[in-house]
Amino acid sequence: MRTGIFTHALVALCLSAGLGQALAAEPEVTMYKDPGCGCCGKWAEHMRANGFVVKEVPSREMSAVKRQLGVPERLASCHTARIGRYVIEGHVPAADVKRLLAEGAELTGLSAPGMPAGSPGMEGPYPDDRYEVVSFDREGRTAVFARH
Repeated sequence: MRTGIFTHALVALCLSAGLGQALAAEPEVTMYKDPGCGCCGKWAEHMRANGFVVKEVPSREMSAVKRQLGVPERLASCHTARIGRYVIEGHVPAADVKRLLAEGAELTGLSAPGMPAGSPGMEGPYPDDRYEVVSFDREGRTAVFARH
């Protein structure tokens, strides 16, 4: 009888630990990208290396995707991702995305406008750019979220 209670308690503990890990995981990232873009895949790899599950969705209609998700034209980059209720535009570092998720700010999302050299997915033999990650909301208001 004692063995049965111990076994049930052990199973319950293991299940609750697994549930805790599942709840602690970052939300899934759905990334829309042009099928011919290589740097987008590198950003997805960066996000995966930082604990995110990334689903890559090729689209030849990226302008429409950006409009539908509320990305201001002036903040556009090459790929657009959806993470929970947020939109992530371009090569935003995973640390900034994690901070946004932890803070739960009332924003539409974050953008690393353009394609800054040295940002995640844009590493290369050229000098790194200094760049800003910008937050934005539905009314078009922006603010500097992080500097890199």
